Amino acid sequence: MIIGTAGHIDHGKTALVKALTGVDTDRLPEEKRRGITIDLGFASLALDGVGTVGVIDVPGHEDFVRSMVVGASGIDLGLLVIAADEGVMPQTVEHLSILQLLDIPLIAVAITKSDLVDSDWVAMVQQDVLRLFTQKQLREPAIMVCSARTGAGIDALRLTLSRLLANVASRRAGDVFRLPVDRCFTIKGTGTVVTGTVWSGELDIDAPVFILPTRRAARVRRLEQHGRMSSRIEAGSRAAIALAGVEVNDAPRGSVVVRDESWTPTSLFEAVVHIDRASVQALTPRTHLRLHAGATEVGAQLTRGGVQRTTGDALARLVTDAPIVLRGGDRFVLRLPAPLRTIGGGVVVDPYARRRRLPAWGDRLALLSSDPTTRLRYILEAQATHGLRKRDVPIRVGCTAAEVGAIAGASGAYVATHNLFLPAAVEQVMASVRRIVAEFEIKSPLGVGIPTRTVRESLRVNEELADVAISGLQQSGEVEAAGPLLRRVGWTPSPSARDLEATNHLAHDICAAEQEPPSVSELVSRYGSSVPALLRLLERQGRVVQVERDRYYDRIALDAMIAQLKETLKPGEVYAPAQLRDVLGSSRKFLIPFLEFCDRRGVTERRGDGRVLKEIPEVLLDTSTTRS
Repeated sequence: MIIGTAGHIDHGKTALVKALTGVDTDRLPEEKRRGITIDLGFASLALDGVGTVGVIDVPGHEDFVRSMVVGASGIDLGLLVIAADEGVMPQTVEHLSILQLLDIPLIAVAITKSDLVDSDWVAMVQQDVLRLFTQKQLREPAIMVCSARTGAGIDALRLTLSRLLANVASRRAGDVFRLPVDRCFTIKGTGTVVTGTVWSGELDIDAPVFILPTRRAARVRRLEQHGRMSSRIEAGSRAAIALAGVEVNDAPRGSVVVRDESWTPTSLFEAVVHIDRASVQALTPRTHLRLHAGATEVGAQLTRGGVQRTTGDALARLVTDAPIVLRGGDRFVLRLPAPLRTIGGGVVVDPYARRRRLPAWGDRLALLSSDPTTRLRYILEAQATHGLRKRDVPIRVGCTAAEVGAIAGASGAYVATHNLFLPAAVEQVMASVRRIVAEFEIKSPLGVGIPTRTVRESLRVNEELADVAISGLQQSGEVEAAGPLLRRVGWTPSPSARDLEATNHLAHDICAAEQEPPSVSELVSRYGSSVPALLRLLERQGRVVQVERDRYYDRIALDAMIAQLKETLKPGEVYAPAQLRDVLGSSRKFLIPFLEFCDRRGVTERRGDGRVLKEIPEVLLDTSTTRS
């Protein structure tokens, strides 16, 4: 578990941490010289009934609020430190707002420097603290009065921290690993080391990892947890990771260490945001903001949808000026760069949003912020016919892999083999399949069915969704497959009287030409563009056979040609094309395609430039084959 301090500059945060842990967290020379905390400091604290917890000491100066946000992200308890001699100050209020925006589970208050004032003054400061929490609509905090200089109240503070943290639920087991990097340095003999708070998951020595957003691959060489060597680090701990395969410049503050390859940096995401009322009017889509998420700080612009009147929350799309690593349910803080101040924050709803018009969610925004099931439904609506891969759900929605099935079921999603779809999307694609099949039958009344591949290409949707829609229609008895073709159940070609007359003309021309029938293109020039469909109809009727791509033969004439080969050729003897031309009396233009047809059907076999007669099967031709 992690405790993070917060509060105004020079209110005694670092001294309080030293009194609790014995560790001076001011490590930089400039911090020693100026007597203020500039960057994050870290220490370990042993608490009875809880064990060892990490303590993060954050700077209180307004110029270093970004470092405060880094330290406050991912903590379990925020310890708001207020000096008794000064009381509530501007950074006290801003830091409390940040803790609230980050949805820190517990916030306690330590009134320090109690040795500098009398009890009446302390009581007045306590009343100011309670008023501040009431104004922020936060529950009444535990308030401890202490002095780091005299040690008064330090033991009581330890006991209160133990009591509060004993009731904190452990972080989810089996989650994806993520550690935002807040420090990166080198140690001689060890190499590159990154430190941070483990937000989720576990990591073992020798595990492969990725450094985002650069996607640099590395290997875990050594691990420390709360300052001690460990073979594994877990969610909720302060950790140090020695990495093999990367340099210091590859993992600066703001980077994120992950294991799962599904993580992808993003520059466009959607969120539920809350902006303070004093800043709402001045905010436009062109306003440049500073966005703080974990250890990352980037520039951002925000476009809001409709604002919920009761809470001031709004659905928004944010575009960042550099890729960042986010997950569904993540909290972030928004600040104006000039004048520098915190104006709000939000909860990530979809880290990989698509450009579209923001939908109206109205009173459901609260659920969208807190409920993974609602977030999944929202994302599926946005994805429409693209669907959502199951393996992406833990990161995109913000849940463990083990929770995906239950969340998908509760959301009402259609669960396919690899993807999740909104049922409405499945119905939409099924309707499109019905339309495509019906239109084909209207345009091609002589066709046996439309090629399934043509249907898929016309849908232009996720391939698995196309499978789901077609399979659903087959199961409901609306369509059926005929080999590679798809058609309505009960559909049969319906030639008109004119079509029947035309087929007779075609059959006559092909039959009259015997061994040298006209090509399809020649027939089209005689009878029009409907010839290909009419020839396929004749083929299904068994009257003609397609010997080559552009030529059909009369069935009787073709059987006679094959019979002539059987009678003339001796099995096992190779015949050159010239000899076969003499046997059949056909020119080379017709002979070679005919011989290739016989090869395909197993009548003859090619040997060099010639042919040899094979043992003829009883059924020479498969005229039952249907074509589109």
